[in-house]
Amino acid sequence: MKIICIGRNYADHAAELNNPVPKEPVVFLKPETALIPKNQPFFYPDFSNDIHFEAEIVVKINRLGKNIATQFAHKYYEEISLGIDFTARDIQQRLKEKGLPWEKAKAFDHSAPTGKFIPKSKLKNLNDFNFSLLIDGETKQKGNTKNMLFSIDAIIAEVSKYFTLKIGDLIFTGTPAGVGPIAIGNHLEGFIEEEKVFNLKIR
Repeated sequence: MKIICIGRNYADHAAELNNPVPKEPVVFLKPETALIPKNQPFFYPDFSNDIHFEAEIVVKINRLGKNIATQFAHKYYEEISLGIDFTARDIQQRLKEKGLPWEKAKAFDHSAPTGKFIPKSKLKNLNDFNFSLLIDGETKQKGNTKNMLFSIDAIIAEVSKYFTLKIGDLIFTGTPAGVGPIAIGNHLEGFIEEEKVFNLKIR
């Protein structure tokens, strides 16, 4: 399986990092080793001093697909969750300054934890639902899928032009504004509407 990630998919997040708003989805990949085994904490890596959280809706692909039309994209997933795109911001900045790829900052081990997946049928409108991230009980990020620059179905259509989607592949759909650093001892909780989908401790 593979993890396909979308960057800068909320205008307010692009603005907070002084990035231009993209005209097409910004796509990067993470390996399977970016997942965290169930019920395990996230161990702060020793190669960075500035790991940031980025909460994102995650879609699990359930059918093999290539060159999927937008109007049929909804048939290729039945479950969604909330995940974190952990980013080594200090490393990312150094790589960006040199015009180099970001994999060291984005694709390191355990950089893509996900919560439990829930049926998309639980949500009335996939293009208009809320999600949030709490750290130590305080809301740090709040988002709504209506503010995505590229909808879930549009993302599936776009990435399937370049990558054959396989059963079990995950798509991280981008983060809203409010990203920031984590610290050892933090407790992260993720919600889709009112349903808690993950608990994650930072060690």
